[in-house]
Amino acid sequence: MTDNAPRTFAAPAVFGLALVLGTATAVVLDLFLLWWAALLIGVGAAFVLVAATAARTRDESRTGATGAKEEGTPLHKVLVAPMSLVLALAGGLATAWILDLQLITEVAAGLGALVGSALAFVLFHRLSAMLALSFAAVLTAGVIALTVTGAVLQISGIAPVETFGRMLEFGSRPDSMVQIVNTATTYYLAAVAVAIGFKMGLFNIGVDGQYRLAALAAASVGGYIMLPPVISQIIIIATAVAVGGVWAGIAGYLKVARGVSEVISTIMLNSIATGITAYLLSTDRLAVELSTNNIGTPPMPESSWVPGIPAGFLGSDREIWGMIVLAAVVGFLYWAMLNRTRFGFELRATGQSKTAAEASGVDVKKMVFLSMLFSGMVAGLVGLPQLLGHSHHYALDFPVGIGFIGIAIALLGRNHPVGIVFAALLWSFLDQAAGILPFDGTPQEIAVIAQATIVLTVVVVYEVVHRWGRRYQQQQIGKQLGRTVESPGEAK
Repeated sequence: MTDNAPRTFAAPAVFGLALVLGTATAVVLDLFLLWWAALLIGVGAAFVLVAATAARTRDESRTGATGAKEEGTPLHKVLVAPMSLVLALAGGLATAWILDLQLITEVAAGLGALVGSALAFVLFHRLSAMLALSFAAVLTAGVIALTVTGAVLQISGIAPVETFGRMLEFGSRPDSMVQIVNTATTYYLAAVAVAIGFKMGLFNIGVDGQYRLAALAAASVGGYIMLPPVISQIIIIATAVAVGGVWAGIAGYLKVARGVSEVISTIMLNSIATGITAYLLSTDRLAVELSTNNIGTPPMPESSWVPGIPAGFLGSDREIWGMIVLAAVVGFLYWAMLNRTRFGFELRATGQSKTAAEASGVDVKKMVFLSMLFSGMVAGLVGLPQLLGHSHHYALDFPVGIGFIGIAIALLGRNHPVGIVFAALLWSFLDQAAGILPFDGTPQEIAVIAQATIVLTVVVVYEVVHRWGRRYQQQQIGKQLGRTVESPGEAK
């Protein structure tokens, strides 16, 4: 019996062999081919090895979200395996491209192949069908958006390929990449603020007014009150959080106490916030004259600034705003709150069904108010990267409209802390890359068309995928229960 049993391989051995094969293939072929072609072939070879040995690789934890084994199923072959290959190739290329900014091309390509080969093994064995569906939805939406934008360019008499190439070239310059990261930091905070409301089934459309009012208050405190370093930053951040929370809390109170729709109340509060900032931003009140055509709060002393991160590793002399660290902390806390706390569970449960949550003993009114409060507190942070990392004052030219962009990014990232990161970077990239278009005589609104199409297609495709995925999960659970019921009968 032992002699006839198929030979199996330990997962670490296959993993190591895939790394060696992928990296060695890329390094050797790099002598004869372009680095990216060698990398793609190397990662592809590693993936073929992983797929060929999958049936004989010993791994006890390869199950899907439903508890059923997914490898070998038609869905795994048709969807999961191809998506694993695409993501592994993309991860390898992205790694090599970033490393190429600091290392020689040969080394960067080899390390990119190493990362891509590792992803090939991990994703083939660990990527669930539902997650693969999500990635496929994003990829499909991107292709549709690219096609629609290209069609608009073609109809307008503009060459799509040259335009896209020009945007990609400009957006991938070192200085552009720094600006993309900085802009994405503010977008991320705005999207997380919106996502907290979405998870609760609330639409906090008032993020824009909340962050502008919070930024004005924080800038005034930082400009008029001289405090030592660290203490100054803490006071400024606390001020912004408090103002944003209070302003959103008004909408939360109206929702639970009077049944006022949060959409209506936050829109009205946006208008009120605009009026308050216009009233206070006057030389007779909080503002001083900064230049001939601009007024704002007094510039904050250097002790209140947040130091930037040198972007030499990207090949740029500029700095990444230090508040990116705060954005990362907010993202982690958002994930931990949703997935590791009772409050997060009750928030998600209430968002799914208020009636069921209330029947389970959840105080729905309390959850609604706290969700709006926390959403506003995060919204208060949106203006701080710009305030503490760049402008150091709140003036007439302070960025506006970020709250509305955050709504689109939250939808694009499906309210997931990691998904929002990629959505914010994509949105910021399109904003930055479009800056070169006017110099080529191309309307800059092309980027707006791409952004709007991406959001629309992602929402539609995700809804289709969600419904299909729910049916798939039900079928898998049914099959699993069927096998469980049959097993006792067979044992008899």
